[in-house]
Amino acid sequence: MNIKRLLVVLGIALATAGAQAQTDELRVGLDPSFAPYGFKTPDGTLTGFDVDFAKAICAEIKKKCVFVEQAWAGIIPALSAKKFDVIISSMSITEARKKVVLFTDKYSAAVNRMVAKQGSGIDGSPATLAGKKIGAQKGSSQEAYAKKVYADAGSTIVVYGSTQDAYLDLVAGRVDAVIASALEVKTALLSKPEGKAFSYVGDVLHDPAIFGVGAGMAMRMEDTALRDQLNGALKAIRANGAYKAANDKYFDFDTYGK
Repeated sequence: MNIKRLLVVLGIALATAGAQAQTDELRVGLDPSFAPYGFKTPDGTLTGFDVDFAKAICAEIKKKCVFVEQAWAGIIPALSAKKFDVIISSMSITEARKKVVLFTDKYSAAVNRMVAKQGSGIDGSPATLAGKKIGAQKGSSQEAYAKKVYADAGSTIVVYGSTQDAYLDLVAGRVDAVIASALEVKTALLSKPEGKAFSYVGDVLHDPAIFGVGAGMAMRMEDTALRDQLNGALKAIRANGAYKAANDKYFDFDTYGK
């Protein structure tokens, strides 16, 4: 075999090996600022329900999970830019997002609440928040809800790169209330010493047009084969106990919902 032909053969072999390596991995985009869904331990280890859930999905489809950390505001653009293959970060399935990403079936329910200081007089109604500041994460369903319900009533909506920053400002008195996932609020604020003076106010927030029907795995529109594969894996881990194992590590109820 001459050198030219050998180089061609080697090139084909390397390309094939590279393609095979890619198919053995599932690159998962995740924002690690949502305890208990996705967060880091003090030693920097990525953990949370979404992390364990993603690992169970990867095990079912026999692929290695490669987690790619991404701030929430840029997570859909990063998916479109092929920085990763799928978003598994408790992203609510909404009509607006369905226009730009392809969702799997729901894999967890979404419960959203407002939190404010006890004795503040805030009860969640627009009237008690007129002239007040409401915090929410930039690019989130909670931001969209705050702007829709409270902005016209005279509230100022303050957006943050992470909910952690919103809670810091709430404790410091720089905002009067925050809208976020109820479980995330409980884990990141209410269960901590600095959160003792705060509580949920009002009822669970309902708006299917904004909050959707729950959280799903999201991918690029053309990736229908991957969507079908992940839906199959979701059904399998719901049936074989792997979903329950991930769920019970973080929750005392079935976060899948009804």
